[in-house]
Amino acid sequence: MAEFPGNFRYASTHEWALLEDEGTVKVGISDHAQEALGDVVYVEMPELGQMVEAGGEAGVVESVKAASDIFAPVTGEIVEINDQLEDAPEKVNESPFGDGWFFRIKPNDPSELNQLLDAAAYAEVCASE
Repeated sequence: MAEFPGNFRYASTHEWALLEDEGTVKVGISDHAQEALGDVVYVEMPELGQMVEAGGEAGVVESVKAASDIFAPVTGEIVEINDQLEDAPEKVNESPFGDGWFFRIKPNDPSELNQLLDAAAYAEVCASE
């Protein structure tokens, strides 16, 4: 059964966002999303310094079943990518909320996180699929 940690915010497109102490937003896909995808075999990351728009495409995650776009949960600049996923994309399946994160964004407006779903609302979205 999928986990929905309460300290994360979620997009209805299955990305999670975590505001970190230094003001960056760490982004990945939810446990529900990685379960639905199956074994992740490749992650296409955005470029460092790339500007992304909330809800805009920021990358692609490919599994043995399908390829899915990764959408930015907030508007801002990509300031870090998880290089580990290049050689070990399975980390997305093994630890979607830990080592399987995708990238960090320096948000233009951190209050955009308030427009995302909390864990309970996201769990309802997943239950209705």
